[in-house]
Amino acid sequence: MIRSVAPAAWPFPFDDDAEEPPVRQLSKGEVDALRLREPVLSPWRVVLAQVAVGALAAALAWMIAGRLAAVSALYGAAVVVLPGALMARGATSRLSSISPLVSALSMLGWGFVKMALTVAMLVLAARAVPGLVWPAMLATMAVCLQSYWFALLWRGRAGGQGRGAAPNSKTKLD
Repeated sequence: MIRSVAPAAWPFPFDDDAEEPPVRQLSKGEVDALRLREPVLSPWRVVLAQVAVGALAAALAWMIAGRLAAVSALYGAAVVVLPGALMARGATSRLSSISPLVSALSMLGWGFVKMALTVAMLVLAARAVPGLVWPAMLATMAVCLQSYWFALLWRGRAGGQGRGAAPNSKTKLD
């Protein structure tokens, strides 16, 4: 037996009939201030953060387990960095900025290229690095993938003190 719940019994009130506040177009000065306060996170910063984290992981692997572990760690970093750099290059090209549709399709296409290259590099890992130390490679890959957080923190510091717009304010850029 299916029992229905009366709308008044819902713990969260939904007011679908309420009107949204109108969208206000920003002035050029407001747009410039917003861009200074909220800088765009470049995919190249993410790639740079991955390179730095991968180099640190390889140095740590060298100190702990020797040369072969360091080479394996560098290959693990390459498995993350090279496809990411290729996607960043494709997604930031002039062609991908023609229109929102082309930009979305570009991101989708380069995302598939990134996944295919990553899988291919993983399949070829044992042949590319004879005597591959799998834990060093996989740990470095995991650390490099987590470097997105470092790039986001980097963005936060570049953005200055003021973060975010006022709540419930809808604005339109240019």
